[in-house]
Amino acid sequence: MAYFDVASSAPLHPVARQALHASLDEGWADPARLYREGRRARLLLDAAREAAAEAVGCRPDELVFTSSGTRAVHSGMAGALAGRRRAGRHLIVSAVEHSSVLHSAEAHEADGGAVTEVGVGRAGAVDPEAYAAALRDDTALACLQSANHEVGTVQPVARVAEVCRAAGVPLLVDAAQSLPWGRVDGDWSLLTGSAHKWGGPAGVGLLVVRKGVRFAVQGPVDERESGRAVGFENIPAIVAAAASLRAVRAEADAEGVRLRELTERIRARVPGLVPDVEVVGDPVRRLPHLVTFSCLYVDGETVLHELDRAGFSVSSGSSCTSSTLTPSHVLRAMGVVSEGNVRVSLPFGAEEAEVERFLEVLPGVVRGVRETLGAPVGGGAGDAEAVTVDALGMSCPLPVIELAKAIGRVRVGGTVTVLADDEVAAVDIPAWCWTREQEYVGERPADRGVAYVVRRSS
Repeated sequence: MAYFDVASSAPLHPVARQALHASLDEGWADPARLYREGRRARLLLDAAREAAAEAVGCRPDELVFTSSGTRAVHSGMAGALAGRRRAGRHLIVSAVEHSSVLHSAEAHEADGGAVTEVGVGRAGAVDPEAYAAALRDDTALACLQSANHEVGTVQPVARVAEVCRAAGVPLLVDAAQSLPWGRVDGDWSLLTGSAHKWGGPAGVGLLVVRKGVRFAVQGPVDERESGRAVGFENIPAIVAAAASLRAVRAEADAEGVRLRELTERIRARVPGLVPDVEVVGDPVRRLPHLVTFSCLYVDGETVLHELDRAGFSVSSGSSCTSSTLTPSHVLRAMGVVSEGNVRVSLPFGAEEAEVERFLEVLPGVVRGVRETLGAPVGGGAGDAEAVTVDALGMSCPLPVIELAKAIGRVRVGGTVTVLADDEVAAVDIPAWCWTREQEYVGERPADRGVAYVVRRSS
């Protein structure tokens, strides 16, 4: 079985496994105690903190370990917002942040705060000038991921940090996806990470708060981890997390070159092997191990199941999966096709032969799903002035399939109106038009659902 989903969670690194086993016998005691067992546990915790701080590029006393990357985000955002409450209650986030950031933003807004969401371009990157424009006198905090978890696009963190620093606003960076590959550039103020993304054990996150950043811990205060993380430290897991981060960093340069070549091979060959595919994300400024593409006219859930049967574990931002009923907020913000979305994220040590086998299997999988769904084959030369398609009650990707069939029945300049009540149509019909070089006229309310109007351009 080829596991190609490390962006979700990486397998436990061998070094992490060794460190975990070794520290189980040494790190079980309370590190706050002064007797021998406590001192031994404290030494392990301090060594892990120093190793993690060196990897991140901060002082050891600026870094605390949390119970997860999500907890690090929630605590970091809440503490920074509370620490700067006198400055104001305005928060800036990008539209493609991890859900943990967006959920914190929703909670802040529900509590009376203000939130500005900065959009992205079609490649998934923010414009630093958009952050500059979003800054206000009452801005308390800005957040920006270092690299996107769904499409791999690397964000201009250093430039955004410079803009925020000039305005006196701290920048929190969610670095969960990029920390295995190196330090985050720029004069950021807070940073979060998650150990299971780099081969450490699940249940360990890290939160960095630079000296001088106003920070007020929210909720009951614990005496552990500078009061910024509650609960008894899981020292064996923390030691394993720090050891694995150091280990992957030692391999990152060589593996980055090798994996980038493999993902570049996927990016280049998939559009030629599978018709009607859009490779998404920035082709250059991206993580080396991650590539994402969307296949028109397929059910994403079925594609993932068929790939699983063929021996490949991949994930998807498609709305057509059992885990979600709405399109990925990342793909929606980018304006790209969400149906049939496939994310491949290669682990350290991924074999070239397995990537080649994936490229051999994928065309047949997509072709089979398209045949089952009755996807269109080729175009048409119709002469109708306007056609209306009733796709009410149909779910992704059927409204787009019906649109693709109907476009061949109208003349160039003619229109197709699709009546649909599936939320995904609002994302995928405009994205289909961009991909197929047709004109998306717009949408309007209908008696049932929404009417989407497309003009045939070619």
